[in-house]
Amino acid sequence: MALSSNIFVVVLVGVTPSLHSPMYFFLSQLSLSEILFTSNIVPNMLWLILVGEGRLSVSRCLSQFYLLSVPSIAQCFLLAAMSFDRYVAICRPLHYATIMSITHQLQAVASCWMLGFTFPLPVYIFLSKLEFCYHNTINHFFCDIAPLLQLSCSSTSSVELVTAMVSFPVVLTPFMFIIVTYITIIWTIVKIHSNTARRKAFSTCSSHLIVVCMYYGTLSSIYIFPPRDNSIDLNKGLSVLYTLVTPMFNPLIYCLRNKDIRSAIKKYVQILMLGQKS
Repeated sequence: MALSSNIFVVVLVGVTPSLHSPMYFFLSQLSLSEILFTSNIVPNMLWLILVGEGRLSVSRCLSQFYLLSVPSIAQCFLLAAMSFDRYVAICRPLHYATIMSITHQLQAVASCWMLGFTFPLPVYIFLSKLEFCYHNTINHFFCDIAPLLQLSCSSTSSVELVTAMVSFPVVLTPFMFIIVTYITIIWTIVKIHSNTARRKAFSTCSSHLIVVCMYYGTLSSIYIFPPRDNSIDLNKGLSVLYTLVTPMFNPLIYCLRNKDIRSAIKKYVQILMLGQKS
């Protein structure tokens, strides 16, 4: 469900001219990050559930952690870019076409993905220097940072320090940026005299706000304020939210609450039905 819904969003935005706008371009990139995220974790997780056991070498486990981190971090900055798009559309509508030009969109998306590939590198390097000589069973359904550190027989203080140094700017900086932009957006919307225009402005932001709250809430609780060792089950439960639930529900949230996407879906359904009748 997660893969099919996100692939559907990417394809729908790509083939529908009416959806070729910055907001939907960023949405397609958000869905692309969810596709990478899900395809990295879920296949091995399903294998563990069906077979009951699975084996990964240390290098493959560290690679899974890195490839998990890339779309996670890129998504943080993509959500910030989407909030900036809404800020420009509502607070500076006359400059929207200039500020959110195709060149600027591509630069923003390229920066998000570049940061996604760059930020996890220090953590990956320090993790690769650890020695793993205790039991080899990970108390998790994927190679996350907390269960990996539990298996190490060498000091993990350097890894924990680097992880905290990376996590704070990755999670808090985009989140604070989103808060500031939405304070400005809400202030601008409140000053709109027309109730219809005010509701329309709020509706364009509501889906994004729901996704931001879901994603940043679980992410910060795991990596910035992580549970203690005796709460690893809580860590796994929170991980399910942002690895499985969020990728599955993000496209539904945007599709069900967005008039343009619903119209595009209705159009293609009608074309498909006409094709079947003919």
